[in-house]
Amino acid sequence: MSVSVLEQQRNDDSFENIWQELKWRGLVHVSTDEQALEKALSEQTLTFYTGYDPTAASLHLGHLVQLLLMRRLQLAGHKPLGLVGGATGLIGDPRQTSERVLNSRDVVSEWVSKLRTQIERFLDFEGENAAQMVNNLEWTSELSAIDFLREIGKNFRVGTMVKKEIVAKRLNSDEGISYTEFSYQVLQGNDFLELNRRYGCTLQTGGSDQWGNLTSGTELIRKTEGKSVHAIGTPLITNSDGTKFGKSEGNAIWLDAQMCSPYAFYQFWLNTADADVLDRLKVFTFKTREEIEQLGVAVEQEPHKRLAQKTLAFDVTSLVHGVEATQKVIAASEALFGKGSFSDLDEDTLVAATAELPRACVNVDGLDMVNVLCESGLSESKSAARRTLKEGGASINNVKVQGEDAAISLDDLLFGRYALIRRGKKNMAVIEVTR
Repeated sequence: MSVSVLEQQRNDDSFENIWQELKWRGLVHVSTDEQALEKALSEQTLTFYTGYDPTAASLHLGHLVQLLLMRRLQLAGHKPLGLVGGATGLIGDPRQTSERVLNSRDVVSEWVSKLRTQIERFLDFEGENAAQMVNNLEWTSELSAIDFLREIGKNFRVGTMVKKEIVAKRLNSDEGISYTEFSYQVLQGNDFLELNRRYGCTLQTGGSDQWGNLTSGTELIRKTEGKSVHAIGTPLITNSDGTKFGKSEGNAIWLDAQMCSPYAFYQFWLNTADADVLDRLKVFTFKTREEIEQLGVAVEQEPHKRLAQKTLAFDVTSLVHGVEATQKVIAASEALFGKGSFSDLDEDTLVAATAELPRACVNVDGLDMVNVLCESGLSESKSAARRTLKEGGASINNVKVQGEDAAISLDDLLFGRYALIRRGKKNMAVIEVTR
């Protein structure tokens, strides 16, 4: 569990109604009967679930919306079921463009474990509304093909299924859609039915792009159990300029530190545009309405200080990676701007923080600064390097050096192999020493 997450409390007195809070935060794009859902959330303790398919080794920012929604509902007194799709992950929900490549059972099983660990960090497993983790392989593996068709499939109408947005798009594409992916909505509908029967689950949350799959469950329960249950579809988050949120140079922003370093994660949030930052604070932090309004004033009056972005980056990185890792990232950022020491950083943070800088490998016999400045590309010639050193315009690990005979000593090396070289204020490079 992540203590930093579990310490978050819903302390905004302006919200006594969790439904209204979710709407204010922009977390409701579509839902089943709004009045009935608001009443149920206010008057009952609901058991709800959100499903996560192991189609990768980590969750990403799109999933973080759901994780924090689960946490908000749990803080409001409702009981979460975190579902990892050991069965549906073997198939994968239909993609917008083409058929998914099916992963092996061993790979899916490994990813189930990784996703489960990530999800558990955001939920509390103690108390009256303690969370539970479930895996749909438990009940799906017991179904024979005949039972699946007789007991579940008979309740679905093909005419309705082909009208689902993603299915319709794929049917009209050159790729088409296989029966495997076409059947995904039946499997997800069955998940809701099983959780309703086993745990009394009456609410499912997910992205609005999953709305067809969410309603397949509500309809299946209505037909088989004669009950009305609920679903909430959160909006797909986009930037104010219309670009897709959560992408950095074509790559997803993953929650796993090995797939996206805490430094890169922090920088992603720090670079949020002024036009987007207040909406991001509502969705991705537990800041109160009053706190967000105050940050809005800061954006208008002192945008150069980027207080809202710094708050957003600190809070979200702390939620995902912990406060200690976030503080290391901030220390690395300050060191890069010449305001701190690199010696206080761990090696992983140092490597991540300097990943975008020019790098050069220099033999241990060539550590004189004239050579280093040339090898790193910070000086175009030895004469230019000598001039820089004579004028005191170079530094090693943020310590200024002067004189043409300046050199990197072995004691200067970070972790016995790295040195950060700076020419002027903005030109930097990383030296990696070989022996």
